[in-house]
Amino acid sequence: AGWFRRLLHKPKPSSVESLKSSHSASSSPSSSSSSSAKSSSSSPGTSLATSSISLSPVSAVDISASDSPRWDKSYDVCICHSEGDVELVSELVSYLEGQPESFRCFLQLRDAVAGSAVVTELCDAVQNSHCWVMLITPGFLQDPWCRYQMHQALAEAPMANGRTIPVLKDVDRKDYPRELRNIYYIYMALKEKSFRQIRDTVMHYLQELCRSSTQSME
Repeated sequence: AGWFRRLLHKPKPSSVESLKSSHSASSSPSSSSSSSAKSSSSSPGTSLATSSISLSPVSAVDISASDSPRWDKSYDVCICHSEGDVELVSELVSYLEGQPESFRCFLQLRDAVAGSAVVTELCDAVQNSHCWVMLITPGFLQDPWCRYQMHQALAEAPMANGRTIPVLKDVDRKDYPRELRNIYYIYMALKEKSFRQIRDTVMHYLQELCRSSTQSME
């Protein structure tokens, strides 16, 4: 009789298995995290933005912070160009200064101090700028002042670290200045695309500058 009663009170196997499965699900953080990851990946709006920030720390650098090394120089970009390219350069400057980062550009006809020597102004513009855009056109190649400013920029930063940005327009590759042969250039076929490439190059340099400054302080 006792054996028969114990048999009647024995729990069913299905209920035991259900208890085990519920216990393992609640005590396994890996399973819960994987399920949440799957659910979050199905929502591209926020998950992709978050992952891009975590995978690209450079993009999280605030170049406009008050303590940013960006402010150590008066200008972010110095545009070196010939007199015949003033109209195109004015468009480029308007584009860069109109970006959310409000890039500070040195434009010789606008920012040079009246009465000062040309050599002094060109040298000061190079030394007080983070990056130098060389708009290499047929006029640039024939202008001695353009070549002088190019040499000053190369002397300031002889290594190709992203500060010198050559931009070719209406110039054959064979006429590319020999002094810049170790630096990649932007070929201006479509103006809007080239403007974006210049903007991205300047932005990348400033972000790297800020990131390296932050790392050196840690």
